[in-house]
Amino acid sequence: MNKIFNFFASKFKSDVFKNSFWGIFSNVFQNILFSIFFIVLARQYSKEDFANYIIANTLYSFVVGFSSLGLGHWFVRELLHTDDKVSLTNKFFKIQFFIGVIFYGVNIILAYSLYSSSLVRNLSLLIGINVIFDNIIYVIRFVNVAEFEQKKTFIILTVEAVLKFLIACVLFFYPISIIYLSVLLIILRLITLNLFIKIGSSDSIHIKQILRVKVSWNEIKNMIGANWSFVVIGSISVVYWRIGNILISKILELTDVANYEVSYKLFSMAEILPVIVSTTIYPTLINSYKEGKSKLSEMYNKAFIGYSVFGLLAFTFIFSFSDWLIPLLFGAKYVATSLYCKEMFLTILIFPTAVFQANILLTLKLEKLDMWCNIASLVVNVALCLIGLHFIKSVSVINYAIFISFIVFHTVQDIVLIKNKITTLQKVLTFYFACFAIVALYYFASQKMNGMVLFVCFWLIVGGLVAYYVVKNRESLFPKKTQTMLNETT
Repeated sequence: MNKIFNFFASKFKSDVFKNSFWGIFSNVFQNILFSIFFIVLARQYSKEDFANYIIANTLYSFVVGFSSLGLGHWFVRELLHTDDKVSLTNKFFKIQFFIGVIFYGVNIILAYSLYSSSLVRNLSLLIGINVIFDNIIYVIRFVNVAEFEQKKTFIILTVEAVLKFLIACVLFFYPISIIYLSVLLIILRLITLNLFIKIGSSDSIHIKQILRVKVSWNEIKNMIGANWSFVVIGSISVVYWRIGNILISKILELTDVANYEVSYKLFSMAEILPVIVSTTIYPTLINSYKEGKSKLSEMYNKAFIGYSVFGLLAFTFIFSFSDWLIPLLFGAKYVATSLYCKEMFLTILIFPTAVFQANILLTLKLEKLDMWCNIASLVVNVALCLIGLHFIKSVSVINYAIFISFIVFHTVQDIVLIKNKITTLQKVLTFYFACFAIVALYYFASQKMNGMVLFVCFWLIVGGLVAYYVVKNRESLFPKKTQTMLNETT
């Protein structure tokens, strides 16, 4: 048992764990500070000014979701295969800058086309500049992903979150207009950009080299044309998670919008871990695939268990604690929200493994197939929402539509991975049966036991079973190299 403990202790020092830890810690901390930031703005500004700021910020967020064209994973894959890493990085940097300028123009066009308010337009002119900044930062972030240096990215973004929080605190002592606040935030973003270039990139990015590198418009067009599936995949994720709220705002009540947002806020916090781990582990998947498909399959089967356990942990936690956690965080008026939150968290049961399997498809260079999986999932989601809301006016329709569409998405992935001999039909069916059986048992047990007691007892049992499984299957879980490491640690 001591050997296994020492083995895992050594793994905790690995690049994947360190990068994942920093990512999770940084994102949770940033989310807390950003939440406080918006609360301060809502309190200090009039409803009109705050609403206009939100509109401009929403336009920017929507555009920036498309502006990178989802080429980050393509860049990491190419960076790990090419010998001329400097040239590829400089080209990608220049391309992202050009695309950022174009989408900044798109942001302005949308603002002037959709809104007549001069304040919204002026704010969009200022806030929209972040599209260019974000595209530049996007390059450096994925350089760090490829080199297992994400710790730098997370530290810089955390510093930015702290400074942003301090700017909001200034409003308590010295009120300034929303325009001047936006100017301060742009200055802060410039500081962040400078930190990324000087520190985040290990000073490997130089403006002179970027200016000298030649990139023609035809080259940009050909690259996007050859990798347009990444563009679609990146864009779909933006539409997928916001379409529900848009439909709710048009068909249901404003209180339903709030219920959905509170549920999604908690869900977005839960999805941080699997998303960050998947991004961090992606270069490792590529390196495993270089050794052969059997090596990738071995890594997939081991990692899949971890993703599955996390999804179950997140679901059972919300199921047991949301009834008192949500009113505690958001107030008594959100007591009824816990039901919708539990429904939304059904998706977390398969979300982590779906994200992981999407990266497996990218590793196998099946990004176009992954794109069609995403499109099919989005179509199913929207269709079920529209049909369901026609008959049942409830947020539950949106939650179950998301869940069913993710099952479709996951199932298609499973079929592809079975055909590519990454997994087997038996393992896939075992996963679905186990999820259904555990959730059903947990639900019926919750009718007889206190939710908090049930959660603790359940995970004590699961923890014991996992420990027993690890000990019993030590030979298969830990290859000879690992066995040598285990022996050396003792």
